[in-house]
Amino acid sequence: MRRFPNAEPGPVSQGPRNDWQTIRSLLPYLTTYKWRVAFALTCLIGAKVANLGVPIVMKHIVDGLASVQHLTALGRANDAPGVVLIGGIGLLVIAYAAVRLCTSLFTELRELLFAKVTESAVRKLALQVFRHLHALSLRFHLERQTGGMSRDIERGTRGIQQLVSYSLYSILPTLVEVGLVMAFFVTKYEAYYAIVTGMALVSYIVFTVKVTEWRTHFRRTMNDLDSKANSRAIDSLLNYETVKYFGNEEWETRRYDENLQRYRAAAIKSQRSLSMLNFGQQTIIGVGLVFILWRATQGVMAGRLTLGDLVLINTFMLQLYIPLNFLGVVYRELKQALTDMDRMFTLLGAGREVPDAPNAPPLDVRGGEVRFENVSFAYEKARQILHGVDFTIPAGTTTAVVGHSGSGKSTLGRLLFRFYDLDRAQGGGIRIDGQDIRDVTQDSLRAAIGIVPQDTVLFNDSIYYNIAYGRPSASREEVIAAARAAHIHDFIEALPAGYDTAVGERGLKLSGGEKQRVAIARTLLKNPPILIFDEATSALDSKSERAIQGELDSIARERTTLIIAHRLSTVVHAQQIIVMDHGRIVERGTHAELLRAGGLFAQMWALQQQRASTAQERDATDQAHTAA
Repeated sequence: MRRFPNAEPGPVSQGPRNDWQTIRSLLPYLTTYKWRVAFALTCLIGAKVANLGVPIVMKHIVDGLASVQHLTALGRANDAPGVVLIGGIGLLVIAYAAVRLCTSLFTELRELLFAKVTESAVRKLALQVFRHLHALSLRFHLERQTGGMSRDIERGTRGIQQLVSYSLYSILPTLVEVGLVMAFFVTKYEAYYAIVTGMALVSYIVFTVKVTEWRTHFRRTMNDLDSKANSRAIDSLLNYETVKYFGNEEWETRRYDENLQRYRAAAIKSQRSLSMLNFGQQTIIGVGLVFILWRATQGVMAGRLTLGDLVLINTFMLQLYIPLNFLGVVYRELKQALTDMDRMFTLLGAGREVPDAPNAPPLDVRGGEVRFENVSFAYEKARQILHGVDFTIPAGTTTAVVGHSGSGKSTLGRLLFRFYDLDRAQGGGIRIDGQDIRDVTQDSLRAAIGIVPQDTVLFNDSIYYNIAYGRPSASREEVIAAARAAHIHDFIEALPAGYDTAVGERGLKLSGGEKQRVAIARTLLKNPPILIFDEATSALDSKSERAIQGELDSIARERTTLIIAHRLSTVVHAQQIIVMDHGRIVERGTHAELLRAGGLFAQMWALQQQRASTAQERDATDQAHTAA
């Protein structure tokens, strides 16, 4: 299988590649079944040879009928020569039917044989693109629009089918038939017919290619506008609630219509150029046909040719020019298919920003100690996020990282998961049990870490599927046990469909707290040695938070745990609390030690306690008013 070289990270936006590059990229997927391809091509040639025999047999039938008509006029149709001639004509009719049947048989055999090749290539390539997209970095996906990318993949796989179909079922058979007919003209009649046919064919192809090349940018523009319109529509529908919150339905409709109007303008230009192309092609075909038939008619009148020869030449021309008439359509579709495939192969050629090292071993988790060593990191060079962060989470202990928004807390979790790699030139690193995570496989690293994120996004499937996603091989009993541990089992059982309840797009049918409890259950089911709680209870009410916090503390007791928190009351029992500000560690210690120090942590604690007290007083006042 062809390997694509690493490209620069980031979204794929290079210009279109050469068509031959796209074809060369596809060939390895088609040559998997070499013998099947060879047999299919043999059937293709067989079909065209049989098709060549159809007008030849018809010529003999016409000449035979002309002879019978002549004998009948002389009153000798019942003589021995006439009877033999009529019998021969009957055999020729049977042969005509047999030849046509062979043409159909070989054609269907060709398509039957090549169907497996085409569908296998589509499957392998689509699967490779899908796997490759999952292997790309978080940065790539944050900079891409999913709707447009999905259309690129859809059109690319369809383009493979169109490329194989048009090239093997239209272009190649037509070229084979042209070669056979021209050879027949030269050997059976005169070179004039082959020369005129060749000139018409060359003129037709040159005209079609030139005009189609000119038209290609219309199609490429249409594709770009179609992807943009689709991306905008999907993005708007995914953010349905936000659109409704701000009453921007008409605004979104106008934005979508702007793309549709540009697409309409490009489509109209494309259709105008198509009409011009079609008329030019028909003109070339008509001129060539006139020259050939006029020469054949002169031959019949001069006695050099028979009526059967005229029928044969005319039939050959029809057999050639009818598919040649569609060759323009085929070439346009072929160019479109190559353009569509180019976008998909460009996606496949996008380099992995975070690749595994060559022959990287799996992570060997012994105790689960996590160490950040002088970690500096920036998403963009002009904006540094972390500055020399250095701390250790001893195996089986809990370390909490707190700080104001934008201090770099969540970045620590992304780096631990290797969504981004640290620059080795800066000298920092992240180690688990002494192993630099850049030197082990990403699969084994992520298998050892579980996370409950702040913003939980669920698959548009059942609650059971979303919990079981933590470990798809888990039994139903294990899934239910994880739901019980996350205090969501009773809620699920109370639903009409129970665990089969659909959660909707991104889980929007569930509340924020319910989604977060599903995420907790999913992580519990995974049962990793290292845990990350990124604001794990931020969407819960106080009662649910206390219930789940106790469960989280119990789970974390035997695991290495990193808690990223804004609400300080959730990290009181952590063995170590790291306080960050503007990407730097400004304080560290236990809860009691940090309060005694009277620094930033103590200020944040006092502020949150004051807010909690104010909220309690407000709730008490509301209850008193309600009772009164």
